[in-house]
Amino acid sequence: MKHIIAGTDRPGSNTLKIAKYVQSLYKGLGEEVEIIDLHEMKAHFHAGLQYGNQSAEMKPYLDKVVGSDGLIVICPEYNGSMPGVLKYFIDHMKFPESFEFRPVSFIGLGGLFGGLRPVEHLQQVFGYRNAFIYPERVFIMNVHRTLSPEGQVQDELVDKLLKQQAAGFQKFTKALSAANLDANAIIAKKMQG
Repeated sequence: MKHIIAGTDRPGSNTLKIAKYVQSLYKGLGEEVEIIDLHEMKAHFHAGLQYGNQSAEMKPYLDKVVGSDGLIVICPEYNGSMPGVLKYFIDHMKFPESFEFRPVSFIGLGGLFGGLRPVEHLQQVFGYRNAFIYPERVFIMNVHRTLSPEGQVQDELVDKLLKQQAAGFQKFTKALSAANLDANAIIAKKMQG
């Protein structure tokens, strides 16, 4: 199963609305995808250690990342970068299991530049940790005008790009898995000895 990381803890965020919309796109492609909502998880952030050490409260969320077939990271731009809560979540993840050979795609949200800067920062972090980065990123400019009050994408180009990315990322993860190059296959090989 793939997981969407809704990269902010802001209540009622556009990030979560886009995450739910993207989840519906994957469902339309015949795939169940689960959302990891940082707002929901926020209560557990200070329950224990971080930097690769899992508290019991954080373990279920972090296990989802380690077992994921692929991650779709949806990130708004806060002050020229990713929200601190997203970086803090990343800092809870174990290395190498969470990142190495894990397929990842990115969607940025923002004003004029559509979240370009935080996505580039995230690509640096995930690339440094040897993730497989899907090259087709989507940047949603003026996200507050792109979404209807019900959370539907109103912009035809954005809708087309999100659908194209979902279909492409699905093929990307299947190809890596078929070749036993994805994180889950490599972890399984290591466990077999």
